[in-house]
Amino acid sequence: MKPHAAIAMILLLGASAPPGPKATSTRPPTRVGTCAFTTVGVVTQRLEDNGRPVPDSGSSITLKNGVYGVSYDQVAAVQHARVGDRVITCLAKLPTHCPPGDQRGKWYTTTNLRTDESWTLPDAEHMCGGA
Repeated sequence: MKPHAAIAMILLLGASAPPGPKATSTRPPTRVGTCAFTTVGVVTQRLEDNGRPVPDSGSSITLKNGVYGVSYDQVAAVQHARVGDRVITCLAKLPTHCPPGDQRGKWYTTTNLRTDESWTLPDAEHMCGGA
């Protein structure tokens, strides 16, 4: 994604959201349309075997502010990310009709400020109420 496209996406998301706090690097965004600056903490595969990544098992990424993203597919933009890359992550969607206590199913759109690539991933392999 080109830098101006990423900025336009961020502004569009912000314009559609109610006024909220400024982007922060200490906490994940909690309201749809809000964003946070942070850095990449871990980039790996979706599955591990005895602590070793299983090749081609999907992508997994953890940001330093605690946002986690996972996919059954190999996501090129995620795999291009490096530990320490600065990113902006925005809460894109919240789950609905979830059982009490089941917080899975948040979707985040993240843009890597080094690569200008973006991805949108859920925070769990199964959505709330699922397996």
